[in-house]
Amino acid sequence: MIRHYTLENEQWVARPLKEVFAFFSDARNLEVLTPAWLKFRILTMPIAMESKTKIDYRISWHGLPMRWTTEILRWAPPHEFVDLQLSGPYRLWHHTHRFEAERGGTRITDIVHYALPLGPLGRIAHVLWVKGDIKKIFAYRSERIAELFGGCEMGNRKWRVDMS
Repeated sequence: MIRHYTLENEQWVARPLKEVFAFFSDARNLEVLTPAWLKFRILTMPIAMESKTKIDYRISWHGLPMRWTTEILRWAPPHEFVDLQLSGPYRLWHHTHRFEAERGGTRITDIVHYALPLGPLGRIAHVLWVKGDIKKIFAYRSERIAELFGGCEMGNRKWRVDMS
């Protein structure tokens, strides 16, 4: 039995939709939004983000170096893009980024569906480390977005476990 986890994170910023989407459209800004303890580095910088763009990264998770490759599955500026892990630490990592004009600013929503490898060991790792680390990563991301865009309201952060 595979456990799929879902994280939904949202916040509102007092900046226009096109400006916010433009920031997220630049792959270099991934490093700005990722905590230093992950030692996140982009190995292949795309010329432009669009559907089918592949990006290679390197991270270090608890001292373990890992490579990670994602592909942009859906590119719908300025409202949405979706990336999927092709190779990396997860069995599944499907990340939807949504942007909606709201109250003169922009609502940013992240929906991440993920699953871990290794069956029962992956479930134990999720409880002991992974869920907490993902919470820290998205809390950091939200804080950096608030610093960069100002006028920020934190929204909901929801977790769900789906069994399949």
